[in-house]
Amino acid sequence: MDIIKLKNIRTFSYHGCLVEESKIGSDYTVDLQIKADLKRSMQTDELEDTVDYVHLNKIVTEEMAIRSKLLEHVAKRIVNRVLKEIPAVMNVIVDVSKINPPIGGDVQSVTIQIEENR
Repeated sequence: MDIIKLKNIRTFSYHGCLVEESKIGSDYTVDLQIKADLKRSMQTDELEDTVDYVHLNKIVTEEMAIRSKLLEHVAKRIVNRVLKEIPAVMNVIVDVSKINPPIGGDVQSVTIQIEENR
């Protein structure tokens, strides 16, 4: 299996359990890694023979725009869409990070990571 990674996709979203989070929003980053067989595209040099990372980025940005109370929920939606929309993907790992979370301490970020296989 071959790997495609999208690192540090930045979004401004409204996730969180606090009412304030739904109003003021926060900065987030998403890292997405997929595994797929890319050997055909290595030979043909054709976009239709690979996993289009533009499509992957679109999935992430669209799902991050839909409010969730929990990062686990939005991360799972991202994984579900990748596996549903891109049959060539055999494995997905997604990290969703909330920058400067409101947890009463000096914390750079909180990250949820989930992984799923087809």
